[in-house]
Amino acid sequence: MKLTTTLMASTALTVAAVSAHAQDMADSLTLVSWGGAYQESQMKAYVEPYIADNPGVSVTWDESSAEAVAKLRAMDEAGNLTWDLVDVTAADAMRLCDEGLAMEVDHDEILAPAPDGTSASDDFGDMIVSDCFIPQIAYSYTFGYRNDVAEWNGQVPTEICDVFDLETFPGKRSLEKRPHNNMEWALMCDGVARDEIYDALETEEGRNRALAKLDTIKDEVVWWSSGADTPQLLADKEVVFGSTYNGRLFSLIAEQNQPVEMMWDSQAYDIDGWIIPAGLEDDKLARVLDFLYFATDTQRLADQAKYISYGPARKSSAPLVGEHAELGIDMAPHMPTSPENSVNAFVMNFEWWADYRDDLDAKFQSWLAN
Repeated sequence: MKLTTTLMASTALTVAAVSAHAQDMADSLTLVSWGGAYQESQMKAYVEPYIADNPGVSVTWDESSAEAVAKLRAMDEAGNLTWDLVDVTAADAMRLCDEGLAMEVDHDEILAPAPDGTSASDDFGDMIVSDCFIPQIAYSYTFGYRNDVAEWNGQVPTEICDVFDLETFPGKRSLEKRPHNNMEWALMCDGVARDEIYDALETEEGRNRALAKLDTIKDEVVWWSSGADTPQLLADKEVVFGSTYNGRLFSLIAEQNQPVEMMWDSQAYDIDGWIIPAGLEDDKLARVLDFLYFATDTQRLADQAKYISYGPARKSSAPLVGEHAELGIDMAPHMPTSPENSVNAFVMNFEWWADYRDDLDAKFQSWLAN
């Protein structure tokens, strides 16, 4: 089903003109994503098939998703929007939506239903955390560690607080150069109950307590800003322990055969998906909506899980996930949501981070600089 069918009564997008002139779709797309193994999975699962169906369309990638909020703010101020579709985390989607930098959408009007007719909004369910957010995957931030560290005397880390244990597990660690997850893990390992973490982080005392815990390992930390950093640092033996997205570690372990293991304890669940930048020209918006209808259907999201160990956001996609497309291994045991891996997981509070991210970013960067 194409755009003219799916947008007949759309009001959330106010695109009556777009649906009436779908034949005037732009012949190019600029997609913003995260690079690395994740972006490669997007290419294989739905960008390449879409281009095969639409041979006149060209796709350009920008790997700036980690800076999406700041860059879209700057584009808005300059009146120069150069992106067409942006892959962001749930919390960033909320911020962009609140600031009017992302378009509100009616999910049932612009997205395909499930094969059995279930509406898109019911199929995605709780994954739709914002009126501007079009979910793709569930993933987690977790740790990988080298399994050949002689100084560890045969011991291996099994829990999150081992990250802070420099005596038992000496060596460099890599942590993301942003506050989220680091602050939560620090408070967990400083004795704060999980159900009290975000209450603590609302106070100056709680924030200082988290940073004080991070101070205990700060001299041994290599800070990363790209999801590809930790896998490379582990492969190069620059660090022995590092946080990153679980799919990046899967690629390092299963596809590259590096001597690295996954530590699932206290993995932090997150959701990733698309936002449409506000202010697109009609022909650009028409192309974006046509692509989204295709790229987020049940089969395409299931296909993405054949290339990377992220769970598809649609309920109807889950039964279609099977073996890795190239390795032939069962992907289910590698998913962050599998029962064995999710025993002690926690879910990031997306709404909290959407409200407090700017404040925490400023405090965290100031701490890093000292």
